[in-house]
Amino acid sequence: MRISTSMAAGIAMVIASRVTQAAEAGDQASGAFTLGQIIVTAPRPDNLTINGSALSAEAIYTFNRNTLDEAVNLMPGVSSSNSGGSRNERLIFVRGFDRFQVPLSLDGIRVYLPADNRLDFGRFLTPDIAEIQIAKSYASVLDGPGAMGGAINLVTRKPTKEIEGEARGTLNLDSDADYGGYNVFALLGTKQELWYAQASYTRNVVDHWDLPGGYNPAPGSAENGGARDFSDTRDWRVNAKIGFTPNATDEYAISYTRQEGSKNAPLHITDPISTPLPAGAPNPRFWSWPYWNIENIYFLSTTALGDKATLKTRAYRNRFDNLLRSFDNATQSTQTLGRAFNSYYADEAWGGSAQLDVDLSDAYRFSIAAHYRRDKHVEWQQSFRTAAPLTYTEPKQATVEDTYSIAAENRFTLSPALTLTAGVSYDWRDTQKAEEFTGVVGLSSATFFRYPVKNVDAVNAQGRVDWMPDAGTSLHASVSSRARFPTIFERFSTQFGNAASNPGLNPERATNFELGGSRQFGPARIEGALFYSHISDAIVSVRPDNFPANTSQRRNLGSADYYGVELALSAHLTPSVEFGANYTYTHRSFDIGADPQVTANVPIFRLTDVPSHKGFVYLSWAPIEQLKIVPNVDVASDRTTLDTYNVAAPAVTRYYRTGSYAIANIRVDFAVTEGIDIGVGARNLFNDYYVLSDGFPEQGRSFFASLRARY
Repeated sequence: MRISTSMAAGIAMVIASRVTQAAEAGDQASGAFTLGQIIVTAPRPDNLTINGSALSAEAIYTFNRNTLDEAVNLMPGVSSSNSGGSRNERLIFVRGFDRFQVPLSLDGIRVYLPADNRLDFGRFLTPDIAEIQIAKSYASVLDGPGAMGGAINLVTRKPTKEIEGEARGTLNLDSDADYGGYNVFALLGTKQELWYAQASYTRNVVDHWDLPGGYNPAPGSAENGGARDFSDTRDWRVNAKIGFTPNATDEYAISYTRQEGSKNAPLHITDPISTPLPAGAPNPRFWSWPYWNIENIYFLSTTALGDKATLKTRAYRNRFDNLLRSFDNATQSTQTLGRAFNSYYADEAWGGSAQLDVDLSDAYRFSIAAHYRRDKHVEWQQSFRTAAPLTYTEPKQATVEDTYSIAAENRFTLSPALTLTAGVSYDWRDTQKAEEFTGVVGLSSATFFRYPVKNVDAVNAQGRVDWMPDAGTSLHASVSSRARFPTIFERFSTQFGNAASNPGLNPERATNFELGGSRQFGPARIEGALFYSHISDAIVSVRPDNFPANTSQRRNLGSADYYGVELALSAHLTPSVEFGANYTYTHRSFDIGADPQVTANVPIFRLTDVPSHKGFVYLSWAPIEQLKIVPNVDVASDRTTLDTYNVAAPAVTRYYRTGSYAIANIRVDFAVTEGIDIGVGARNLFNDYYVLSDGFPEQGRSFFASLRARY
């Protein structure tokens, strides 16, 4: 029997309606704040199931991943790392792309630090998150600019019942079962016929963590083993929202989030800190962050305009405040030497977006979106000297930028099983001013000036084909070309006199290809993807021939190729046994292009921090209804890291491969009553020694005990 075009379109609309209803039902069950979601194309995970594009709150809780970097490391295609050095930042890589190339959003509102966007993902807590969404390779242009290598979105929770509450407490112990810190979380909400309201609070305290038993301190090293010095952190976040739902299609919500953090920075385990320092040794850095705070207030809405159109809007105001303190020595008690300082950042952003979706026919949807954002970065520094004036504070310097984006997307339902999506966007950034202060307050050498500025723009385009031959099978192919604008740091920072500015630095670009799919085989589900990305105009630091010996400049000279494969399997083997595993292979190669001004002095450079092979395996077993046992293993191969100081050859930069690891973990939960659970568990059960970044070993064995009550 032949199917007419109108009949095919009708069938397609029925299928789409059922898929939408299933997704909405899943959102209601999980309590995800749907207004704050971005566009992802894979189905959402159920319970512990981990797929390539989303991670559920239940999986985050079960595997005891209380910070964002720990949580996303469960997923295929995503790996976490440590920045090393004095910054002590936790990193996330999506298919090899770093934090500059993969934007982070909270309920669809981007979290962006305009100075350098050095987000520390360890500062973002997960207990109040309903879902973590990750778009890889293909991140919709409708969601805004900058998603060169993908996008990460944290979706907060929303109440689903008339009275809803939850409280959790977790006590963390070190390898000797001594106190190591705690995590608490509380939520209270209500969902009424025409409105809802909710407030939540989460706090994470790390008193210290222990180095693994395999660590043997070298004579004169900065770390003697046991409790890791300066490993303490403090973080908390509060989220409150109120929403109005006048009918089945419209929703309006105001949400407020504030998170505050403070942290120390462990020292490199082998860098010398005694004086005088050996020849060629770097000056030690004794840094801490008394505060690292982010505040967001935002309005989100969706409004049905008749039966064929929907308008979605977002408006927000963000603040970021940060203090970095540098001390004379490891006691962190004095600031008298030339390397001591207090560096202040006070950033503010405001903006909004609007998206209009119109069903022009039963088989054709057209969407258009516009984004605007203004970032204002303010910085100043208090410095110390041995000569007069002993203490001086710079005047405040400001950089102001406006970023715009206009995007359009077309979605064609070609048949009941085949859908084509194509999108294009135009992004541009206007830099209003970029100020800098050099010299010393009160001295004749003081200088205060404005950099020359250059405005930049970029065109992005993408396309995707989805084929669903039956209810249990889906295949897709996509191509996406996206650009990202360089940060203030990349264009203007002099890096304490070691770099030259380049206001004309252009955007870098990635062209991403993906071929993937999923298939349900009875109780088992398999999904996978092949991916390839080519990066052009990559931003690299080079030393031009006519520059001083220790001065570099960032230029658009590099190109790179990333490719690999992702595989994930989940299966309900019996009603009481669930198994899951995922694996990722990532290959990255980088080439600095030939430039007659810099070819002779291009520094040695390699890509770091991403393992070639990575995996996660778990088994969930419920021998009785109230008891659940979940052993799990994190696995990763070697990754490249940089030796910051080589005693044998201090002037030689040395890259090397770290060791691989397989870290065993376990959790056991017992349901005391229907709404109360107690749990115990261990991470790095065998106390294995492993390193992600040179000189900074990861945490050894730790234990935890938790209590969760839900109503």
